[in-house]
Amino acid sequence: MTAQEIRQAYLQFFAERGHTIIPRAQLVPYNDPTTLFTGSGMQPLIPYLLGEPHPSGTRLVDSQTCLRAQDIEEVGDNRHTTFFEMLGNWSLGDYFKAEQLAWFFEFLTKVVKLDPAKLYVTCFIGDEANGISKDTESSKIWVELFKNEGIEANEIEIGSEADGYAKGMQNGRVFYYDAHKNWWCRAGSIDHMPEGEPGGPDSEVFYRFYEREHNAAEKRQYGEHCHPNCDCGQFVEIGNSVFMEYIKRADCFEKLPKRNVDFGGGLERIAAASLGDPDVFMISLLQPIIVKLEEISGRKYESHTESMRVITDHLRAATFLAVDGVKPSNKEQGYVMRRLVRRAIRHAFELGIEQNFLEQVVPVITGLYREELPEVLSKQEEVIEVLVKEERVFRQTLRKGLREFDKAYPADGTHGIVGSQKKAKSIPAEAHNLQIDGAILFKLYDTYGFPLELSLEEAFKRGIFVPDYAKQEFERLMQEQRQRSQTAGKGVFKGGLGGQSLIHKKYHTATHLMYQALRDVLGTHVVQNGSNITEERLRFDFSHPKKMTPEEIKKVEDIVNEQIKNDLKVSYEEYLTEVALEKGALGQFGDRYGDTVKVYKMIAENAQQPFSFEICGGPHVEHTGQLAEGNKQFKIIKEESSGAGIRRIKAVLL
Repeated sequence: MTAQEIRQAYLQFFAERGHTIIPRAQLVPYNDPTTLFTGSGMQPLIPYLLGEPHPSGTRLVDSQTCLRAQDIEEVGDNRHTTFFEMLGNWSLGDYFKAEQLAWFFEFLTKVVKLDPAKLYVTCFIGDEANGISKDTESSKIWVELFKNEGIEANEIEIGSEADGYAKGMQNGRVFYYDAHKNWWCRAGSIDHMPEGEPGGPDSEVFYRFYEREHNAAEKRQYGEHCHPNCDCGQFVEIGNSVFMEYIKRADCFEKLPKRNVDFGGGLERIAAASLGDPDVFMISLLQPIIVKLEEISGRKYESHTESMRVITDHLRAATFLAVDGVKPSNKEQGYVMRRLVRRAIRHAFELGIEQNFLEQVVPVITGLYREELPEVLSKQEEVIEVLVKEERVFRQTLRKGLREFDKAYPADGTHGIVGSQKKAKSIPAEAHNLQIDGAILFKLYDTYGFPLELSLEEAFKRGIFVPDYAKQEFERLMQEQRQRSQTAGKGVFKGGLGGQSLIHKKYHTATHLMYQALRDVLGTHVVQNGSNITEERLRFDFSHPKKMTPEEIKKVEDIVNEQIKNDLKVSYEEYLTEVALEKGALGQFGDRYGDTVKVYKMIAENAQQPFSFEICGGPHVEHTGQLAEGNKQFKIIKEESSGAGIRRIKAVLL
């Protein structure tokens, strides 16, 4: 099956089992300051997994586009990508383990037609210290499912990942791992769960592409024996069912009154399993991009594998970021997008592609989603314009980098940084003190976009010696940059969760009041283009052609503070989307909604019309008067440009 066929079959499979198909959320999370990107299928559903009723019911299914910035440096092997689709289905207090595991097994073996003999599963081994029992229920379900396929499923206790390398497969099919591998919670670790935090055991499904013992190199890197959680490439996780059934109390864990199922499965990885090829770049959503790169460059994938993988992944990610409104910049999401595009262009140099290749590749990418995600194709020209502009800027930057190299290490042998040393052409460079250091290598990479390989090639051409310590210094500085990027790319909690505190609710409510006040003062052309809320302030982007005057800012502040003083009641109702829009509910530019939406209104006692009437998922306070607790007032602290025709406001309660 193609990846497109698998996606459609999955949605249909669960729709036939009572699930409502919900649309994908954008890659930039709405009102979630804890993470830059939507990094998992469950991230947009956090309020509902925590107990809030979903307008579409208790059974949901979707295919969510995701991006994980922390995986950028991993791209180049046969299975890592920064951008991917996560197939997801959820039970919000409805069905549980028996239905979930059986359905996913049926989908894999009967619909996708994977060989069940190549499937291996893991379960939670239990946590005696916390009084949580071993998940024998899931294991028994798996044993029976395999038995029905004529496969004996031996249960093996592994423990930790390190234990797996020592114990190996032991002819097993169902493997028990500890909480580091088979427990899910927002805090990332069962040992760090705060009071009131939900969590539960999970059960992962792995596909085994090939079977053999570790060779000598693999033993040194991974350990003596292979096991399902080994990263040598034999096994790839293709799905994970989380059974959220516990809540952390001060001194124990209690069962939740309503148990949830949260499933996520990698579309690209399932498609690779369907092909029986561990190279995920051979699937129908990626291989056509490879073919186009071969055509443009005249090179073959087999001889330029890493560069073609990087370009393919990064341009697909950048395309979807552009579709969802992100533009390259030096901050936040725009910075990651810029890194993706520039890494792709640098690798294009490795293929001999020196100009104008983005406008040839992007149409291939958008064409792969023309049926399922029509907004991708509809924004093709806009995406091309954004990416080609970045390509032109970066190629100019590369030329500047070459000039910088010339200044530091002129071709005539004069060392522009160390001094005026001259080198004799006949004497090896290392005999001269004409050496490049790691800080310069990193500057050329970080400021001018030179990959290390390009700097080393230039150094060789100019007879400049590159000592090992310079490469080590470069790697140290690169590692520091990766850590900064990872910190920016992941949230405070695993999965990028949070933003439910009272101060978040206050700022979220203030954002609604300000949105309406802006329309009252500036006009109805004002439409929200994004927001970001932290515990210190709110940030709001909106359409407006010019800078606000001090008088306009003061009017907005006065209106918001007046409505806080009026202590408007805050409540919500669920409407059919078309009805909500007909009633005049405000939304965010570019947002895609399902069949039904939640609309919050803020209305004064005995008033006929609400002051604010807006599509939103929450969270909010119950009365606007709560924003004034501690004698606080709403204050705009900054108003600035955020792009062509877009203004940005930062405001506080003080």
